[in-house]
Amino acid sequence: MAATTIIGFSIPASAPAVHIAHERSNRRITPQAGRALEHLAHAIEYLTDEFVHTDLTYSAKSEQLQAVKLLMALNRQVYFECPEVPSFSERCRALVYLLAA
Repeated sequence: MAATTIIGFSIPASAPAVHIAHERSNRRITPQAGRALEHLAHAIEYLTDEFVHTDLTYSAKSEQLQAVKLLMALNRQVYFECPEVPSFSERCRALVYLLAA
């Protein structure tokens, strides 16, 4: 299986799209993950700009569009690998639970 390495993250080339729930979650993004997300975002922006300005045929089989989809899947994978940080209300509930026990 082919893999891409982006600043220390080894990501399979066939990274699946992730269903994104519309929940608010905070993530602790490490500097390494932040750099990877930044590089991916720049690459996505560059390819989409180039696609819009040059290839006006919106075919699902467009190589540039496939590359954008892959980069977006990699971006989600890097983001979701970052640990979640509990919200303030979740921390308060945990504290109340500990004090009540």
